[in-house]
Amino acid sequence: MQGGLVRTSRRFRSSWPARFIALLAAVVSLTTVTGTVPAQAAVYGSCTISRCADARSANSIWAGKGYPTSAGWYSWPDGRYNYTGGRFYNREGQLPSGATYYEYDVYSRAYGAARDAYRIVVNRSTGVTWFSPNHYTDFYRL
Repeated sequence: MQGGLVRTSRRFRSSWPARFIALLAAVVSLTTVTGTVPAQAAVYGSCTISRCADARSANSIWAGKGYPTSAGWYSWPDGRYNYTGGRFYNREGQLPSGATYYEYDVYSRAYGAARDAYRIVVNRSTGVTWFSPNHYTDFYRL
């Protein structure tokens, strides 16, 4: 019995570098997936990509609702609902600092349905609005 325990112990000692590398690779993989700022993140001075018109339309509707500041579901003109997540803290530091931002979804859906990656972020002080088509990786000024 003790011999088996010693063999197991030796096997563990001999493979610990491999186990450590596997653990390290898993941690790096998880960090990469959930990291806050991808290397290719960018802020653009204007919005010319394909969904900018949808973001502008959603911005007009949210503006008509007074840009609600509490997170929650709001009725939408198409009979469905849209969601605002409330305050956007700009933790990545991509947008100008010192402002108070709020985030709003672009596309409506059934009440309680999963959110997608499309957001607008509004500076409450200036009214400047940014569109993020990829959940805060890139920002396009509307």
